[in-house]
Amino acid sequence: MNTICAISTPYGSGGIAVIRVSGENAVHIADSIFSSRRRLADTPANTVVHGRIARNGEVLDEVLCSLFRAPHSFTGEDTVEIACHGSLFIQQELLRWLIDAGCRAAEPGEFTRRAFLNGKMDLAQAEAVADLIAARSKAEKDLALSQLRGSVSHELKTLRERLLRITSLLELELDFADHEDLEFADRGELNALAGEIENKLEALIASFRTGNAIRYGVPVAIIGAPNTGKSTLLNALLGEQRAIVSDIQGTTRDTIEDTMVIDGILFRITDTAGIRETEDPIEQMGVERSRNAARQAQIVLWLTDATQPDETTVPETNATVLKVRNKCDLLHHTMDPAPGTLFISAKNGDIEPLRREMVRAAKEGMHSGAVMLSNARHYDAVCRAHDALRRVRKGLEDGLSGELVALDLQDCLNALGEVTGQITNAEVLQNIFAKFCIGK
Repeated sequence: MNTICAISTPYGSGGIAVIRVSGENAVHIADSIFSSRRRLADTPANTVVHGRIARNGEVLDEVLCSLFRAPHSFTGEDTVEIACHGSLFIQQELLRWLIDAGCRAAEPGEFTRRAFLNGKMDLAQAEAVADLIAARSKAEKDLALSQLRGSVSHELKTLRERLLRITSLLELELDFADHEDLEFADRGELNALAGEIENKLEALIASFRTGNAIRYGVPVAIIGAPNTGKSTLLNALLGEQRAIVSDIQGTTRDTIEDTMVIDGILFRITDTAGIRETEDPIEQMGVERSRNAARQAQIVLWLTDATQPDETTVPETNATVLKVRNKCDLLHHTMDPAPGTLFISAKNGDIEPLRREMVRAAKEGMHSGAVMLSNARHYDAVCRAHDALRRVRKGLEDGLSGELVALDLQDCLNALGEVTGQITNAEVLQNIFAKFCIGK
C-alpha cells in the first residue's frame, strides 16, 4: 500500500496539531525531513523523539515524533505521528513536505480502513470509531466505546460460529446425496439452536430503538392544549428563547425541534402545536403533526394548565407519558400532587423535577452491560438474519431437504457476517469509510 499522511486534529489553529503518517515507508519518509540526535529508523518502537522538521537548511518547526512499528499500531503498519505547533501555516507546510517526500494525502477514513483490512479491528468496531468521534453525550460515548471494544461483534460472531458448525454438517450431507437416509446434522438440535439464536436476534432488534435514541437523541414530544405553556417549557429546557411565546392561541402552528443533554443523555425535544378542534386548515395540519409527534416519541410530556381543571385526554401513543401541570406560579394555594403528576412553573424555570423524571424515563431499558444496536446497517443485517432463521425453522417443520434448509442458513450466516465484515464488498466499504473525517 502507499504511504499516506493527513492532519488528524481538527482544522484550525491551536496549541498542538498532529500529522499522522502510515505505510511501509512511513519511517523512511519521516526521517527525510526530521532532524534529531538519532534517526527514527534506529529508534525503538513506542518511543517519542524530540527534534526539528527541516530540509535544505530551512527549519519549519520543533516537533515530537511518536513511532509505532507494524503490526503494533492503529493501522497495523509502520506509523509516525508528528506533533507540531498548531499554526495553520505549519500544518499545511508540513503536509506538503511529506507529500513531496513520497506520501499520498489520505482519503476520508483511510487510516481506520487500513486498520480493518489489516485485521486490527472488524467492520463494526471500525464504524464505532466514527461514532466515538461524533459522540455528543456520555451515553452516546459509552455506547460507541462498548461497540469499539467489540460488544456487538463478539455477540454476533459467537452466534455465527454456532450456526456455522451445524451448517457445515448439513452441507456435508450433500456430498452423500446418493444416501438419502444419511444425516450428519441432528434436525432437533438444529431447530433448538435456531430458536435460541432467533430469540437473541429479536432482543438485538428490540434494542435498536434504545440504541438509536442514544445515538441521535431520545425523542421527546411536548403535547397539550393551546396556551398550556409548551413553547415556554421548550425554552426553559433549552435555556434559550428557541420558540416564540404568546398569549394568543395557535401561535405555534408547526413543530419546533432542538436537542439538549441532561445527565449525559441526549434528548431531541419537539414543541408542537396546541391540540384542539379548529376550522383553520393550517392549524389543523399543525394539530395532526402534533399527534404524529406523540406517536413517534419515546417520551411524551403531556402539559396541562394547573389553574384549570384537567379534563384532557392524552393522544394515542406507545411512549412513556409524563403528566405535567404547568403555571403553578399562578396558583393561590398549595396543591397536593396527584400520583404520577409533576407540578412545574416553566415561566420561572422551576422544572428540575421534570428533568429528573425525563432522565429516569430515558434510562428505562438502558441496562448496563446490555448489547445494543445503534447502527442502521447492523439493524438491517440482523433483521435479515432473523428472517432467514424463521425460514429455517419453518423448513424444518415442513420437512424440507437439508439442501434447502442449508440455503436459508447460509443467508443467515451471510447477513451476520456483513455486520463484522466477514462478508463484505468494496462498495460497502467505500460507503462506510467515505463518511469518516480525513485523518481518522
